Amino acid sequence: MADSPTAREVPPLGRSRERGRIRGAWTGIRRGAARVDAATPAERDRAVDALRAFAILGVVLGHWLVTALVADGEGLHTASPLQHMPWLAPISWVFQTLAVFFLVGGHVATRGYTSARARGATYGQWLRSRLARLFKPVAAVLTLWTVASLLLLVSGTDPATIHALLKLALSPLWFLLVFAALTAATPLLLRLNPLWPLAVVLHVDLLRFGFGAPAWLGWVNVAAGWLVPYTLGAAWTRGELERRRAGWILLTAGAVGTAALVAGAGYPASMVGVPGAGISNLNPPTLAAVGFGLAQCGLALLLREPLRRAMRRPLAWAAVALVNLSAMTIFLWHQTALMATTAALLQTGRLPGLHTLPDDLVWVAARLAWLPLFALALAACWTAFRTYEQGPRRPTGRRSRVIRAQRVSHGSETEVRHHA
Repeated sequence: MADSPTAREVPPLGRSRERGRIRGAWTGIRRGAARVDAATPAERDRAVDALRAFAILGVVLGHWLVTALVADGEGLHTASPLQHMPWLAPISWVFQTLAVFFLVGGHVATRGYTSARARGATYGQWLRSRLARLFKPVAAVLTLWTVASLLLLVSGTDPATIHALLKLALSPLWFLLVFAALTAATPLLLRLNPLWPLAVVLHVDLLRFGFGAPAWLGWVNVAAGWLVPYTLGAAWTRGELERRRAGWILLTAGAVGTAALVAGAGYPASMVGVPGAGISNLNPPTLAAVGFGLAQCGLALLLREPLRRAMRRPLAWAAVALVNLSAMTIFLWHQTALMATTAALLQTGRLPGLHTLPDDLVWVAARLAWLPLFALALAACWTAFRTYEQGPRRPTGRRSRVIRAQRVSHGSETEVRHHA
């Protein structure tokens, strides 16, 4: 006999329970987001945190898209799709977001230093607090890769492969060294006009590319180039960039200037380094990279109000707060996540987009498909190593770290869970 209408309308018991669990989980997420939103001080500028989160995630996605570990007969070596498909250079325009990170970093550091001095804290106290939050998570990365390198050497792995892996894993550390140096110099940079370091970059490039000066002179731009967005952050703190006109000037001048340098002066179109290229815009920074960074900073300033409106939504704000809470862990471990996935799956053979040469659109499509797996590997790294950044877990029933972090005053340097 055919099933009755009533029987057909009742879902299976298992499916009903699964839907109930999903609804319960979603309700829990929404309630947690609402608690984070309610615990955030009203005066906090949420756009600052949103810009920092986007900058970190931009770097992560950019590395995952343009970094390839190619398996050959002897081991692994690095390659880039930009090397074989230079027309993909616009990818680097979207995901090379370090200038925004330095902009936000300069803004938060100068504001925090001013606030700390107003409370009576010394420069040494302020600096120790800042650097401790930057470098505590580094210890775990260095320890793991020291042990891994020794094990790989003992197992007979090709030294060239070990070198390639170490270079990728530890490459984020250069950023921390530069950022730490600029942080230490913050009291001297409170009122420095960004035009001064920009002039240094201009003259260094003119000497290198126009008059044949030694290539090592370009390393002056490692400090001068990142000083430009950092001191723009200081100008933001001084209230000099509040008008939208400032954002439009930076965006227009930076974009037009960079386009002119690429089209007329021979600078590379890619804003990241490309293996085998004669000139890298990033290593060390060139005038084109700094000009591009100015355009990014201008766009970031223009997006402040839309971001403030978007961050009024509890779910969006909770996600941004969580990324900020784990910013250093995400930044330091994202390359390890990529390499762990690549090495683990090498046992199954050379997989497209993972172990093959990045020389066609098939590789690009396959790499996009691998991104969720990279994210899962990064989540595993986050679970294992986040305590180096966030401290040990609290007993059940205490407020979450995200809520505690948001209760801290926005202008105070005691924002111990949000890194500039």
